[in-house]
Amino acid sequence: MVSFLLACSRAGQETTPGATATATSAKPVEAPTVVSSARLQLPDYIDRSSLGKELFVFNWGDYIDPEVVADFERLTGVKVTIDTYETNEQAIAKLQQGGISYDVVVPTDYAVQILIGLGLLEPLDRSVVRAIEHLDPNNLNGPYDPGNQYSVPYFWGTSGYAYDTAVLGEGLESWGSLFNPPEAARGKVVMHGYYRETIAAALLWLGYPLNETSDEALARALEVLKAQKPYVLTYTSENNAQLLVAGEAVMAHCWTGQAILAKRERPTIRYVIPKEGCAVWQDNLCVVKNAPNRYTAMVFIDFLCWPEIAARNAAYVGYASPNRSAREQGLLDPDLVNDPAIYLDEETWKRLQWFRDLGPDYVKYDRIWTELRAG
Repeated sequence: MVSFLLACSRAGQETTPGATATATSAKPVEAPTVVSSARLQLPDYIDRSSLGKELFVFNWGDYIDPEVVADFERLTGVKVTIDTYETNEQAIAKLQQGGISYDVVVPTDYAVQILIGLGLLEPLDRSVVRAIEHLDPNNLNGPYDPGNQYSVPYFWGTSGYAYDTAVLGEGLESWGSLFNPPEAARGKVVMHGYYRETIAAALLWLGYPLNETSDEALARALEVLKAQKPYVLTYTSENNAQLLVAGEAVMAHCWTGQAILAKRERPTIRYVIPKEGCAVWQDNLCVVKNAPNRYTAMVFIDFLCWPEIAARNAAYVGYASPNRSAREQGLLDPDLVNDPAIYLDEETWKRLQWFRDLGPDYVKYDRIWTELRAG
């Protein structure tokens, strides 16, 4: 679907951190390999004298392992301060307003595109952000930032649905099961609380692209969603996993990480990427335009791409890591790595679609969502 650099070290340059095994020779092990914090060292290409004393990160809540942050502070002597936001729109608005000087921000794919257009991001310094080579080519060179000039993939996932096989059995593969659910699921279906996700699911089931904006397609999608509404327990993006675990819901439109969390507590949960396709999303590490600690921000982003750091961070956050070297060196949870709905094969990638900025057509989606929720 997308392509970029191979996840291996470049000949003739310093080996990027953690590159002790190549993409062709590494094999997964039976359990994740634990890398001691004491073994971590800054690579030679990092200039300590250029590091600032502080770093200000603007991130989603609870979206980085505190121990990873502590290791960065120990290695560099830099004090890291993290502020949080709840939506991409909130982050964009705050960066536009100014007043607070952030160094690093973590926007989702389409928000990267918006921030680039607003001139709010710094180009990456590839002489510093070398560990990007550890990332999977499928996660690089996305349509929102071709060539990854401004962004480095952080965590990613898909927006399919999870269901309890103990109640509904095996074999559900289509969005149709969500929009025309089995009798046992009626009244126990959770739909996404983010309107683009929910409308996209209806569009995909009808055979349209998920970024479709034609009046005809959106009217048909609204009809589908209205017909489904009597079967819906709630529309939420917050507690999808908890509702599945508690048994209040038996089907839930959700992000990958929510399905992972639910399956940990209720092993009969199965996550599905529907045969019609679904959305792929990716949060990214970016440097804010005119960041007061620009060099330190680049070093921080490079650090988060080291395989051992990426693996520890993934274990804490619970989402899929784009770090292919971490996967191939056996640093990630094998139960997740071996789940074809979490770490995808090439054929599955072909069924995925990225959200794009809809521009003025957002108003159409707002109208549909308002009518659906009010009806």
